[in-house]
Amino acid sequence: MELVEFIFRLGLALVLGAGIGFERQWRQKSAGLRTNTLVAMGAAAFILLSVSLTGDMGDPSRVAGQIVTGIGFLGAGVIMKDGLNVQGLNTAATIWCSAAVGSLAGVGLTWEAVITAAFVMFAHIVLRPVGRKMYSLTANHDDDDSTGTYYYQFQIKCLDKVENHLRVMLLETVKSDKNLRLRSLKSFDNGNPETCLCGSFGLSERQA
Repeated sequence: MELVEFIFRLGLALVLGAGIGFERQWRQKSAGLRTNTLVAMGAAAFILLSVSLTGDMGDPSRVAGQIVTGIGFLGAGVIMKDGLNVQGLNTAATIWCSAAVGSLAGVGLTWEAVITAAFVMFAHIVLRPVGRKMYSLTANHDDDDSTGTYYYQFQIKCLDKVENHLRVMLLETVKSDKNLRLRSLKSFDNGNPETCLCGSFGLSERQA
């Protein structure tokens, strides 16, 4: 393989991976611009390595199979369980798609790589509001009001010397209940010597 072709394929993977990662970075996801770019470039580089070493006699599909396995481990690292919710599935799927785009670019399927990247960005940009709309519709027509997530906010006025004790008690209470999640915790001086500190707490509760 000539050097110009090598640079073109690797550069295509870089551009398409950056296009996918830009939207993720804009929404401040854990795997953003650099991660998706590097995944696409890495997948393309491994494919190009196979093609460069073996030429027409090799089988790049064997390398592609190993890339799929490796990306599976990478995607598993961004999936986290937060109480009853699982976060990171969309990010892991995006990394998987970036690897596919890089593999297509590395093997020389230029238009196929561009179309796949465009479809991935379409899924993020267009289907995101559609999914939110569907969720809001199903939530509004849920017959069982005992399920869902509920949010609470309350304030505590206390003296400076008992603030730390109250913080510890609150954190222990939230930690002991897996359905409770502390969303915010702020304290400030209200100017009153008798109750010099006010605490503002935000809680969310998941009902099964």
